[in-house]
Amino acid sequence: MGLPGAELLSPWVLALLGLCIGSFLNVVIHRLPLILDRGWWGDVGNQLADDESHRRVFGAAPAASTAQTGKSLTEALASLGPLQLSHPRSRCPSCSHLIAWHENIPVLSYLWLRGRCASCKTRISPRYPVVELLTGALFAAVGWRFGAEPTALLWCFVVAMLIALAGIDWDTTLLPDNLTLPLLWAGLLASVLGWTIPPPQAIWGAAAGYLSLWSVYWLFKLTTGKEGMGYGDFKLLAALGAWLGWQMVLPIVLGASVIGAVVGIGMKLSSSLREGRYVPFGPFLAGGGIVVMLAGHQRVLGWLGWA
Repeated sequence: MGLPGAELLSPWVLALLGLCIGSFLNVVIHRLPLILDRGWWGDVGNQLADDESHRRVFGAAPAASTAQTGKSLTEALASLGPLQLSHPRSRCPSCSHLIAWHENIPVLSYLWLRGRCASCKTRISPRYPVVELLTGALFAAVGWRFGAEPTALLWCFVVAMLIALAGIDWDTTLLPDNLTLPLLWAGLLASVLGWTIPPPQAIWGAAAGYLSLWSVYWLFKLTTGKEGMGYGDFKLLAALGAWLGWQMVLPIVLGASVIGAVVGIGMKLSSSLREGRYVPFGPFLAGGGIVVMLAGHQRVLGWLGWA
């Protein structure tokens, strides 16, 4: 006999949930970096206006122009108004048209509007429905993989966090602690509560994920004098290790490296590499983690000949 209300965790229902969550993830991908940028600029303004800190570092009071710059930054930020994930309402970046509820239905509104703003007809990025469809498809895949069990919602949470992190890293080369650290701690907590893998596997997975990329980072930096990746990549792989275990860390990195290399070569051949000729690694770590999660431990170990 199935669980009461198991139909609510069917792949079809999870797909609909994923479409709605995907719409919210578009907001997270766009706004969270802006929120963080504002916070960092606010810190700069406060630091410039901090006389005591300036004396401790430089041995003298700051010039009047330095303090005034800090005050100006603080005032400029205040004039922008509040920005949160839930506030203010979404609007067209070209004409500031407020998005009505019927213009914000996942995928359907994009099709109805033919990919253009209802007011000024500026083209809307197709990434919005792509993120919604991707989230819906992956939520459905989670439902198929884990069945109508409450833990399926846990793995949907993991997928949503990974999609948000991948989108933000691709846009900004930033993997915010606001997402990576909650994902890491949630993985460890889920393990302790008996919902996922045994706690020793989760703890060693987190440690192996962080230390493996940390070691590669320092080896590359000591050899070349350059930084090949950021600390956010370490934290993301640590989080994946906490959810999937230490045995899955190497498969995730191998898969991410292969996919990243193929995409990087394709971007180079098409002259679409960014300034500095870099490709962020976070989206490929996230993709590798999702593939390993959906494939399952035994299948992945079989691919590697470790089973």
